[in-house]
Amino acid sequence: MAYPTLTDEPGGIALAAQIGSGALSPLEAVDAAIGRIESGDEAINAVVIRDFDRARDIAKAMDGMDAMPHQPLFGVPMTIKESFAIEGLPSCWGLKEFEGQVAKADSTVVRQLKAAGAIVIGKTNIPPNLADWQSANPVYGRTCNPHDHSRSPGGSSGGSAASVAAGYVPVEYGTDIGGSVRVPAHFCGVWGHKTSWGLISKQGHDHPAMGGVDAHDGALSIAGPITRNADDLALMLELTAGLPLRKRAKPLDQCRFLLLIDHPVSPIDDAVRAPIEAAVENLRNAGVTIDTATDALPDLEGEHASYMRMLNVAMARGMPGPDGQRATATDWFDLLDVQARCELSRANLFESYDFVLAPPANILACPHRDSQLFEGQIAINGVERDAAEGLAWAGIATFPNLPSTVVPVGASDGLPCGMQVIGPRWSDFDCIAAAKAIGARLHS
Repeated sequence: MAYPTLTDEPGGIALAAQIGSGALSPLEAVDAAIGRIESGDEAINAVVIRDFDRARDIAKAMDGMDAMPHQPLFGVPMTIKESFAIEGLPSCWGLKEFEGQVAKADSTVVRQLKAAGAIVIGKTNIPPNLADWQSANPVYGRTCNPHDHSRSPGGSSGGSAASVAAGYVPVEYGTDIGGSVRVPAHFCGVWGHKTSWGLISKQGHDHPAMGGVDAHDGALSIAGPITRNADDLALMLELTAGLPLRKRAKPLDQCRFLLLIDHPVSPIDDAVRAPIEAAVENLRNAGVTIDTATDALPDLEGEHASYMRMLNVAMARGMPGPDGQRATATDWFDLLDVQARCELSRANLFESYDFVLAPPANILACPHRDSQLFEGQIAINGVERDAAEGLAWAGIATFPNLPSTVVPVGASDGLPCGMQVIGPRWSDFDCIAAAKAIGARLHS
């Protein structure tokens, strides 16, 4: 069961091995990545801030050196989402009023990845305020999906996924509050991981209105990696996790999965349903237990309503919501109570299941539009529906603070399709391991 890929460039671990063996120098690796961007990115516009000269200087200094044990990405070029602070580079979140605002220090994630030997060669595109499943803004322009330039690469980490899918770099780091790692991975046919909330530091990922002052990034939002394979996902997580995590992977035929493919708020398009159902059939034929119904399933419609209220408050930071009203402190604590009950409900569900399988979104990569996607409607099997309904598929992992790995599973009409593998909180490595095993079964 194939899914479309656009490059045969090695992943991060494989590239580091080439550098470690002497087959490639750090400068040659960096120059090759820069060459791919310079030759291919005019049409895609993924890498919107280029730090090529500094990257070359760093690579030259590495040439002839051996990697230290704590540097598994020694000499590996990468890009990172524009919203992460990198000393000396701008970070405006796609907002004209903050264009040219330069970071004074690296974010924690950037420091961790640099310490591991990675060389950051640029930053990738986002939508304004990181608030769309497209990646277009008045500062940097529009990013196109590498598979179809008339379509979105997703958002808000759309430039990140496009950079990896196009083969510019092997690894990236994005953020996710409403599917912003998972949807771009799904749209672009790459691997993405939404981490357990609180696992990865968001220090240095602050709205430019804060003027460079570190602020609490808020509920729901996480940072997570985007790569072209599962092993690179796990490595990126190892390098950035703020807590030691268990690793209790087990064979697929010893796992019990729950398939969640119908949501009362957000029906999915048949172009998404068909590849996922084909993947599920393939897994069942291999002896994997996948249920489609359970009495332990929570009130998804009610949870979604609470998730959307919390999402609006978390992203608006005191601004009026869609109803024109501001949330009070009491409103916020009520939402925290609902979220805690949701977390308990999921914990009870995972007493019976190892993982939940679900679509990352209700659609495949959508055509570009000039307005924010969530302000309009989209066609689901020929019926126009509110586009914001699609956030329900992000919320099933985001609201209860759970990890979720997106594995590419197939395609419809040449467009990639992914699937979420959602596990209990702090089971991040197990989600990645299960997704790897699923991918190996589907694509062998």
